[in-house]
Amino acid sequence: MTSLDFAAAQQRVANRRKDRDAASKARDRARSSDYALSANSRLPYPLRNWTRTGIEAWDKIKGREGTRPAFRVGQVDAELLDEELLDLLKGQVGEALKYVGTHLRDEWSSEILLALRAALFKLSIWDHDTSYGAALQNLRYTDARHTGPIPKAPSRWQKASHGLISVGGRYAWEKWSSWLVDQEGSYEGVSCANQQIDTTNLPKPTPSVRVLSQISSLASTAHSIAAFSSFLLFLLNGHYRTLLDRILRLRLTPPSNHLSRQVSFEYLNRQLVWHAFTEFLLFLLPLVGIARWRRWLSKTWRKTKALVKQSNEDEYPGDEGEFAFLPERTCAICYQDQNLTSASENDMLTASGAAGGVIGSVQTDITNPYEMLPCGCTYCFVCAASKLEAADGEGWICVRCGTLVKECKPWAGDVVEDSFAQKTKKTVSFTEAEGKQSFDKG
Repeated sequence: MTSLDFAAAQQRVANRRKDRDAASKARDRARSSDYALSANSRLPYPLRNWTRTGIEAWDKIKGREGTRPAFRVGQVDAELLDEELLDLLKGQVGEALKYVGTHLRDEWSSEILLALRAALFKLSIWDHDTSYGAALQNLRYTDARHTGPIPKAPSRWQKASHGLISVGGRYAWEKWSSWLVDQEGSYEGVSCANQQIDTTNLPKPTPSVRVLSQISSLASTAHSIAAFSSFLLFLLNGHYRTLLDRILRLRLTPPSNHLSRQVSFEYLNRQLVWHAFTEFLLFLLPLVGIARWRRWLSKTWRKTKALVKQSNEDEYPGDEGEFAFLPERTCAICYQDQNLTSASENDMLTASGAAGGVIGSVQTDITNPYEMLPCGCTYCFVCAASKLEAADGEGWICVRCGTLVKECKPWAGDVVEDSFAQKTKKTVSFTEAEGKQSFDKG
């Protein structure tokens, strides 16, 4: 007998045992249900139907034959891995957007999450019938309506409905909740925070807004109760992980019944290797003098910018710097840090004209002024000290006049220092006519 014939014989024996066990359980369940139905038939009419419905629902809940419950821990871990991946991507996008504008990450957080969830859904569930967390757990979405021995992939409308509710529904609910908070929070928040503030002049929420808020609160509470009940059923039979999966009849199951439930830790090994590599770089960089290389690169960059400025005299005429148009009260370094986007002088002057001819703001005014030497341009002490310290003695190009400066001193302002010390002189003269000596002291 070959190995293939032996394996086929073992498979046939296992199938026969499975059939016998299923038949035995079916007989036991039939006897118990017949006994319950016979006892239920002696009840009055309303209670008879209610009891029969309750018994059938309980048998359906506790029944495990033919369901092939998947690994429950793996399904829960898959959801946690998906959330961790989303948080990681959100953090990376936030770090990238801070160089464009610090307000973008806070003002557009809902839209950023919408774009990330949509991209992850398209690249995972829509294309491969599994999320990234489920793929790490060797799980895949299947259509629970199909009762055959081979799992069937979910249909397109199931995946489309899943993406529409999980991605678009979350975004719509977040915007709806924030809108309700804006409509009623301005009045109630002030009155609750400080009882001394007069709230008579504040706009009160309309009755329709209050009704919508109560409806939203009831809907949120009902959804939480339904999700909790669905999760309890999931812990019992392992059918559907979330309430949305239960509604759409989507289940997370292994691609094959013979697939091992052991999780592959190759991704964890790669993470450990990368972590050890980064720790080694952090240990090695101070030894190779990274500060010296940084200064060399910054110096090269400054020279390149100087050559570009000399070749482009139309944009920066003469020896003026990039921010020579700013008023004296404005710190050019603060203004540069708060306006990281590249814009020409004409664009900035146009924006200031729209704002009433004022360039800068209170945040960019000079605090504790220090003047650079030898150009005499004034900056904040913190800004000037940070630039000179970063230059490490090699000098810094003034952004107002384009002069190379290496030191600074406190700004004297318009104080005129007069010398009050008078020089004294002594004059000695002789008068021959009178024959006497005279002294003149000034």
